[in-house]
Amino acid sequence: MAKIPLVWRLMRFMNRRVAVNNSPNLKGGELVLVLYHVGRKSGFPRATPLQYEEVDGDYYVASARGQQADWFRNVVAHPQVEMLVKGQRLPAQAEPVTDPAEIADFLEMRLIRHPRMMRAMLRMEGLHGRITPEDLLRISKGKALVILHPISSENP
Repeated sequence: MAKIPLVWRLMRFMNRRVAVNNSPNLKGGELVLVLYHVGRKSGFPRATPLQYEEVDGDYYVASARGQQADWFRNVVAHPQVEMLVKGQRLPAQAEPVTDPAEIADFLEMRLIRHPRMMRAMLRMEGLHGRITPEDLLRISKGKALVILHPISSENP
């Protein structure tokens, strides 16, 4: 089993602390939602705060750790999830995306919507200065994305 780098262990710890300690109080903001999913091995409920982008009524969340992130592997195994976003807890169907071109398009959209935040995040990926679509495609390899499709209570 591969050793998880310290930065990812710290992120996982902080996510758990935020989700467990604050879940009842979180309303889901303009950048963060709480994803409620089931552990693929344990079957226990899990809660993970994630940055998101809303596109045409769907919610896109990216995994910087790619397909190795626990929450990503959990939603692949159990795609029926719930999310707390904008003060509402909604059932959703999770659609995993691993195609680098689709992920690069998502990163480009985020870069347009949140240039300062995304430039800082992309610097951690080694991108400096002018960021091209080719740069985004290159760093998208090995990353993952999940599209959360809310399930309407009127249409089961």
